[in-house]
Amino acid sequence: MSSPSLSGASEPPDPNLGPVLIDANELQARVTELGRQITDDYAGRAPLLVGVLKGAFMFMSDLARAVRLPVEFDFMAVASYGSSTKASGVVRIVKDLDLDLSGRHVLLVEDIVDSGLTLSYLRRNLLARGPASLEVCALLVKEGIQEREPDFRYVGFRIPPTFVIGYGLDIAERYRNLPYICAWAG
Repeated sequence: MSSPSLSGASEPPDPNLGPVLIDANELQARVTELGRQITDDYAGRAPLLVGVLKGAFMFMSDLARAVRLPVEFDFMAVASYGSSTKASGVVRIVKDLDLDLSGRHVLLVEDIVDSGLTLSYLRRNLLARGPASLEVCALLVKEGIQEREPDFRYVGFRIPPTFVIGYGLDIAERYRNLPYICAWAG
């Protein structure tokens, strides 16, 4: 199988791009399903979507349009990777929230869950701020590398434990603009 091109069109393949794991149509169909589920689950409430930057921005944008409720947005940026393909194990908040979470129904929107350490840290941090509820919506969960089975309300796809890029996910800030998710071959 040849490597995909950046646009998916008939340009020369990029040798850094491995096989496509989730194509653009699959992504949009699953995001629409998640939006319907969130709309049903949060009926009568206006959830606050908290996106984890930078990776979740594309997913959160599409997800918000699929939720048929009034929603609000806020963003956090955390660092645990740098320019590496492996998490460092050290999490630091680079950009904190602007809004108060007290009494709010918060939906934390994550691009990918690897070991779960970053997400565990974020959950503890956000719960300490007194939300009425806190749930997680993760686009991707890597299988078999968390210490215990993750308990998330909303999961887009479970994938093998390989490094992936596209649809917001990057390597050294590149490839976020791919409309699909593929393995990193570089």
